[in-house]
Amino acid sequence: MDLLLALVVGLAVYGAIHGIRMYRADAKLPGDLAVALESGSSRTGAVGSGIDRLGIRWAPMVLRMMGPKAVNKKRRQIDLAGNPGGLTIDRYAARRAVYGALGLLGAFSMLLQGQLFLALLMIAFGLFWVEAGIWSAIRVRREHIERTLPDFLDVLAVVVSAGLGFRQALDRVAEKYEGPWSDELRITLRQMDMGVSRRQAFEELRRRNDSEQVAMFVTTLQQGEELGAPIVETLIQIANDMRRTDAQNARRKAAKAVPKATFAVTSFLLPGTLVLLTVGFVYGADVDFSFLTGG
Repeated sequence: MDLLLALVVGLAVYGAIHGIRMYRADAKLPGDLAVALESGSSRTGAVGSGIDRLGIRWAPMVLRMMGPKAVNKKRRQIDLAGNPGGLTIDRYAARRAVYGALGLLGAFSMLLQGQLFLALLMIAFGLFWVEAGIWSAIRVRREHIERTLPDFLDVLAVVVSAGLGFRQALDRVAEKYEGPWSDELRITLRQMDMGVSRRQAFEELRRRNDSEQVAMFVTTLQQGEELGAPIVETLIQIANDMRRTDAQNARRKAAKAVPKATFAVTSFLLPGTLVLLTVGFVYGADVDFSFLTGG
């Protein structure tokens, strides 16, 4: 059994090395992946870059198996995640191919040893490891944007009230921030510089972000522009509405946490405390339990 396992691992290592050599010899990188590997090399670790290069030969096959509808849905999820580590749809497919192969290989090895549960874990790893990274990036990015947005709007309102136009103020304030929201603003400003209307640029901003606060910001800004409302008052109103929404969400989460805390206390903490008190009382009373053992 050990000899068979060593043979399987050896074949896997040989296949990986051979695959890298074949890739370097004649595989051609897609356009968006070539750009991502160049511009995102500092954002992606050596392991991630190696996995991308190893699996790129099978990326077109993975995309064909997914189908156009699933590919478009996954591309949107990658956009919502902010392309973490320079991730593109081709790099996603390459990683799915590599992790899927590793998961199947690991599951086969575990089955040879009779470890059914570990085999299922390896299959789950191959299927969902890349997905888990994207879901986590989407959640973290949305939370970061929603924390940043109210303070950003306050600063933007101050700069606009000082006399700068909205476009110039947006550019000035965006330079002072770092993170996902700053990246989104730079994309929006770049689109406006290329001739895209302000309305369309902000519509694209809303499309790229799965956030209620971003949608509120874009909707209120466009409504204020249509109605001719002063931009400073509009920005302050948006910031106040966002903080009010955050407070309501916090109260809602706290209300949901109370039953969970009560259940934990009544199910675990209270019985444990009663047992501890009872044992301490009996031990302090020096009760003789010899009659239970017949001594």
